[in-house]
Amino acid sequence: MIRGLGHVGISVVNIGRSVDFYQKCLGMELVVQTTFEGARYEQVLGLKGAKGKVALLKAGEMQVELFEFSEPCPRALDPKRPVCDHGITHFCVEVTDIEGEYERLKEAGVSFHCPPVDFGGIARATYARDPDGNVFELRERS
Repeated sequence: MIRGLGHVGISVVNIGRSVDFYQKCLGMELVVQTTFEGARYEQVLGLKGAKGKVALLKAGEMQVELFEFSEPCPRALDPKRPVCDHGITHFCVEVTDIEGEYERLKEAGVSFHCPPVDFGGIARATYARDPDGNVFELRERS
């Protein structure tokens, strides 16, 4: 039986920069930061010679796992890639004051697709991008 979503995994260019962003901008708490390599990681990740750095952060029940690969050499993604491209397009961060969070993050230099949009009294939402261009949604339920 599936119990729920455990975490979202994101490959990043610079783990220090990304940990800083997720802590300072999204208020996440660093759970662990370490290095990884070896047969178990190669097997699970499906990558021969996989090694690098990993960090796990959390906010409430949400967890984000960041990977900075030193091997194999990752391919760069377009940091402005459209969310219509196949694959994981975003993850959602629930907030209680979307306008306040939008303004705070905008002042911190976070790039947004648009100001918060009202979805018929059900929720207000907007998309933003982390330093590597990964998209996250801010959503305030009505």
